[in-house]
Amino acid sequence: MSEASARESTGVAGLDTILGGGLITEQNALLRGPPGVGKTVFGLHFLSACDADETALYINLGEPTAYVERTAAHFGLDSPSLQILELAPTAEEFAEGGTYSLFSAAEVEGPPLVSEIIDTVEERAPDRVFVDPITELRYLTTDDHQFRSQILGLLDFLRDAGATVMMASQSAPDSPDTDLQFMTDAIINLERRRDTLTIDVPKFRGPSPKRGPHTYEVTTDGVEVWPRLHPDVPAVEFPDERVSSGVPELDKLLHGGLQRGTVTFFSGPTGAGKTTTSMQFVKEAAGRGNYSVIFSFEESKRTMVRRSKALNIGLEEMLERDRLDIVEVRPGEYTADQLTSMIRDAVTEDDAEIVLLDGFQGFKQNLRGFDDDRGPVDYLVSIGRYLREQGVTTLVTNEVHDITGQFRVTEEATSNLADNIVFLRYLEYNGSMEKVVGVLKMRTSDFEDSIRRIDFTEYGVTVGDPLEGLTGILTGTPRFEGSSRSETDGER
Repeated sequence: MSEASARESTGVAGLDTILGGGLITEQNALLRGPPGVGKTVFGLHFLSACDADETALYINLGEPTAYVERTAAHFGLDSPSLQILELAPTAEEFAEGGTYSLFSAAEVEGPPLVSEIIDTVEERAPDRVFVDPITELRYLTTDDHQFRSQILGLLDFLRDAGATVMMASQSAPDSPDTDLQFMTDAIINLERRRDTLTIDVPKFRGPSPKRGPHTYEVTTDGVEVWPRLHPDVPAVEFPDERVSSGVPELDKLLHGGLQRGTVTFFSGPTGAGKTTTSMQFVKEAAGRGNYSVIFSFEESKRTMVRRSKALNIGLEEMLERDRLDIVEVRPGEYTADQLTSMIRDAVTEDDAEIVLLDGFQGFKQNLRGFDDDRGPVDYLVSIGRYLREQGVTTLVTNEVHDITGQFRVTEEATSNLADNIVFLRYLEYNGSMEKVVGVLKMRTSDFEDSIRRIDFTEYGVTVGDPLEGLTGILTGTPRFEGSSRSETDGER
């Protein structure tokens, strides 16, 4: 790797991914954000990512050093290579009435702040420097011109010393840092949007970073960043094959099964059997020795396993054989970017054949970090495109509210996202409620255009022969045309 393209890890894997490998060596980055978004923790991650033969310098212009040390220890970021240079005024200095001033480079005749930085850098020769916060220097200079001159001089000095620099900026409407943004090589924006923390990189002197905003959290283990999913990874080669449900009559409806690498919606009202039908494909994949993952937005893992046992699907056995993982997605627990990161891991690390998103309504309601009302659909489009390119078969259950009456595939304009649409429907027949299944759309192949009765029993999923002689099935109120009732009853 050439010196110009050498990278320094930020210490946060997700941020490194966004930047394309980390910060460029000997460049500087401005870490902007209001109080409480984790700037100090980001900086500590950056300093702790030093190699064993490197050194790091924390130039502290804000919090007391004891607080910084406690923070570093709390997150396990107290690297032995770290030195803290405290330049913030201490309580003792204030009590003694001491002065606290910054002089220009031509005025370093006393113990000014700049000379302390210079002396420490020359003595320590740090490979990484974090200045927290750089905006504090604004209050220690006489005017904006002197502030800009001092910052430019400091950055040039640190670059000449061979250091890669990260600086925190306390950005606020009443305290703009526009001048700092012009002077730096990279800008990393941290922001709190309602209940979600976001990170974006609007400026980077180097290869373009991944578009955001992305989401992150400050957890007990430090900062975790989840890059936004963009389906821009190279497509993989995968066989042109069908994914079977293991139910012969259902496969007949699909002309042999679902095409691998497609997105299928299972649409219907509550209780019609959308999840159970889609789990048949998961069961069959496990029987072939392949791995699947279910993201459940509407019921617990325990309930799903118990129900599958009653239907002879056996999710528990699949879990025990590591052929399946079930992820419960409770309301507000994950951001949308966090979910897509888990999907990406299931594909790249576990080689998932099937990804089942169980409950599109829950997908919309349970996740945090959507930009607007269109956000859930846009994310689902990105997920579908990414999984198609990776040869993964995607299943999505989608609830419609009408149990009978006017036929509707989806509650909103999402049907265009699907390559295939399998619908399940209630109908009132002979004084009882029956369930039927049919295929409305298959983008990559032909399909059977009939409708079949579907039952869910302790023996599993059973699908009957095509229903003939009945019309009006999709309205929920069928009637006979051209067949006797006894002939239709015999098809059960």
